[in-house]
Amino acid sequence: RDTKRIAKEFEKGAGRRLHRELVELDEKNRHTSYISDPWFNMYLSAREPVVLNFNPFISLTPDPREAYNNQLVRATNLVISSIKFLKSLKHNYLRPDIYYGDPKWSESRLFKNFIRLLPTSVSWYGAYMVNAYPLDMSQYSRLFRSSRIPKLNKDELFTSECSRHLLVMRNGHFYVFDVLDSVDNILHPSEIVAHLIYIIQEADRLPEFALSYLTTEDRNVWATVRQQLLEAGNEENLKKIDSAIFCLCLDNIFPKDEDELSHCLLHGNGFNRWFDKSISLIITGDGCAGINFEHSWGDGVAVLRFVNEVYRNSTRHPALLPHSKSTETTVTTCERLEFKLNDSIQSAIRVAHEKFDERKKKMSMKRFQFRKFGKDYIVKQRMSPDAIFQLACQITFYRQFGKVVPSYEACSTAAFKHGRTETIRPTSMLTKQCSQAIVEGRGKHSVAELRNMIDECSKYHRRLQMEAALGNGFDRHLFALKHLAVSRGEPTPDFFLDTAYQKINHNVISTSTLQSPAVNLGGFGPVVSDGFGIGYHVSDTWLGCNATSYLDEELREFLRCLEYSLNDIFDILEGRPLT
Repeated sequence: RDTKRIAKEFEKGAGRRLHRELVELDEKNRHTSYISDPWFNMYLSAREPVVLNFNPFISLTPDPREAYNNQLVRATNLVISSIKFLKSLKHNYLRPDIYYGDPKWSESRLFKNFIRLLPTSVSWYGAYMVNAYPLDMSQYSRLFRSSRIPKLNKDELFTSECSRHLLVMRNGHFYVFDVLDSVDNILHPSEIVAHLIYIIQEADRLPEFALSYLTTEDRNVWATVRQQLLEAGNEENLKKIDSAIFCLCLDNIFPKDEDELSHCLLHGNGFNRWFDKSISLIITGDGCAGINFEHSWGDGVAVLRFVNEVYRNSTRHPALLPHSKSTETTVTTCERLEFKLNDSIQSAIRVAHEKFDERKKKMSMKRFQFRKFGKDYIVKQRMSPDAIFQLACQITFYRQFGKVVPSYEACSTAAFKHGRTETIRPTSMLTKQCSQAIVEGRGKHSVAELRNMIDECSKYHRRLQMEAALGNGFDRHLFALKHLAVSRGEPTPDFFLDTAYQKINHNVISTSTLQSPAVNLGGFGPVVSDGFGIGYHVSDTWLGCNATSYLDEELREFLRCLEYSLNDIFDILEGRPLT
């Protein structure tokens, strides 16, 4: 009753005024989205360490030819494919991101030639005529040559316009060398692999003080120590790190299974990462590859496009063949970055190392796969694969804890200029009723009734997806209203202080998915201390996820219950009564 009263008052009073002012502000800034600046501000003002809290990871599918999964071969091929992507982007050759209402147009040469002939000012309307919608690609400008710079209270994003060097990390040491020459030609594969061989041989032991641990620190602490580094005479070296095209991490790690690989890609040992780089390409000792990316500059859509293109190019058109990796080439331009570290900086590195080790020990991560059905089966049932996995998570939590909790699913809003994401809220009255029926009402409902409940959940989830993708979700709108009030120094409206608003933003189940043949798995840390972070994958023939939590036993039980829940859904869809 209190929440309802507060909401009504907000709707008629402060909320109505703030909304009117937000619309006016949006009209004055038609070059961008109303959510863009507040969203950047939210990320860059967060003071928690980026690792485990914000940076996600994506693991690439292994190269189908085993010989190409050698660390040096794969690193060289992925580096060259990445630079090709950078050059395509820089010279406007990269095919634009388009959502096709009718997929047949995606491969139509006629459509592409027609759009190419139209002036830029009207090309959007030409695409619209065939139900094709260009998507925002503004985030791509920070894929390369970018870093998050720690500052007191609010960080900054830095992007170099013309750097030509790659940053390579091995055993906590930093190396840079140019991968592009003065006229933008890519270094020959034999030269790149020669540099990598040199680095691996030279960096054969850990430094006494691994500087990169500082990027795992609280942002204000790191900002303070970075200023000390600048004052100690390390400005040029830090500039080379920040402006590097991207960071290549050559790990001396051989993961024994996918859980260990996930830990490696999400956080690693800390000393062989620079977590502030926009993207870090990580290659393990046995050739497994993945991306760890800083999240403030962009979302999974841009990174997924990069991963797809780079994986496709490196596997179909490899620049380096396995038998050519030992070509003799003299390395003359590889620079090892040496830092001047005073006692205060050394002490800060020690503390950061200890804190990082303590945090990573507390977080559990488990891989889960369910192979009885996948996307193909669900589509044949005329249901949404995404909705079925989300429903399974809801049933699972209710089965384990006997209640429903706030849940979060990220949805891209790239259909809008400078769009970021909107929230899909998988928890609903429909999923609650379905969870109660399956967990507590076994034997009380017919199979037909249970199937109808699942179908209703699927339809409702599709509606939520559509609303979010088309900018009609409520989370970002409310976030922008609150940000507007706070940024103007006004008292925070009671609506945002109410326990209901506080609770719905404590997302115990936080989920995200990226679907692609190039992606083996992906994941991120839980967003709250008592929650679960679920990076899930809906394949043609199976469903799976990478789940994280600071509650180890609860995580193990959650995954056990998730298998029960998916089995229950499968039995219902197959027409079998629950026993």
